[in-house]
Amino acid sequence: MTTTPAALPVDDPVALTAALVDIASVSGDEAAVADAVEALLRRQPHLQVRRDGDAVLARTALGRAERVLVAGHLDTVPVKDNVPSWRAAPGVGDDPDGGEVMWGRGTTDMKGGVAMALVAACTVPEPVRDVTYVFYDCEEVEAERNGLGRLARNAPDWLLADLAVLGEPTEGLVEGGCQGTLRVDVTARGRAAHSARAWRGVNAVHGVAGVLTRLAAYEPRRPVVDGLEYHEGLQAVGIRGGIAGNVVPDECTVSVNHRFAPDRSVEEAFAHVQEVLAGLDVTLTLSDSAAGARPGLDRPAAQAFVQAVAPVAGQPPRAKLGWTDVARFAALGVPAVNFGPGDPQLAHADDERVPVAQLVACSDALVRWLAG
Repeated sequence: MTTTPAALPVDDPVALTAALVDIASVSGDEAAVADAVEALLRRQPHLQVRRDGDAVLARTALGRAERVLVAGHLDTVPVKDNVPSWRAAPGVGDDPDGGEVMWGRGTTDMKGGVAMALVAACTVPEPVRDVTYVFYDCEEVEAERNGLGRLARNAPDWLLADLAVLGEPTEGLVEGGCQGTLRVDVTARGRAAHSARAWRGVNAVHGVAGVLTRLAAYEPRRPVVDGLEYHEGLQAVGIRGGIAGNVVPDECTVSVNHRFAPDRSVEEAFAHVQEVLAGLDVTLTLSDSAAGARPGLDRPAAQAFVQAVAPVAGQPPRAKLGWTDVARFAALGVPAVNFGPGDPQLAHADDERVPVAQLVACSDALVRWLAG
């Protein structure tokens, strides 16, 4: 099913979510939904609009003392008999309050969050802070294709703000910043030999025993950053080694994943892993990394945001225990939070769905914050 640009409703987050879901936009094929979003935004006289590939940006220019940024990705994982959207009658879905539930690809990740942002863009012409809206492509695929990364290169001035809100599904809770992550290859080397004459070799698999012992005994930090407690982790997530069933292995590598709080840089986090494994006869190679993001809850804009969404969240902000695109804003010096409708555990699921009441509540909260 395809929806024309003119069909996108302006002020109804439920109808708007359904219309967006009904425009299939698997990563790399976002042109139709980007066209629809661009057409909607260009009809708003208070917005400056820019197109970059299949990313659409819009902003106010009122000369306010602060600028905030609201972002969401337009793409989804592949469709699996879950487009167009449909709704379950009250009591049929799994809304804890027994309300109506919307089903379909992207309802949770994250066209509900995009609809929330679009409603605000169209219905708050004079926000108390200037606002930049960013709707981007290719979030669900490899990082080098990510539209937000491309915008950071092509239009970095459009991404500058005092605070960013990313519409990731959080069930209406405020999740501040995100953890950083890195993978380290920890390699022990030995000497190959026939297993019948094992004494002539050095077993590299045995050589990683000390690595596993230290990881098993590791006590992770739980630092508080900008008022939120992060729970770090250091885990072996893979092991490889061995040549054949009758050969003493001459090399063994343990893949280690470290999730670290945003008060540490990638360099500091890697140094910490080196410290934990110091003294062992192994080599460490950093194979992948991504920095975390501070939540910036000490900023006035963030404090006002937390107050505005309190009726939805019903509980205080919490740390984002994972990595999201808010880290891309942190790289630009912009603190960020995650906030949007939908259960993150349903993202990418064939039965992806979102309570209709949550779409409304999150949209109302964002409008309340921007309107002051």
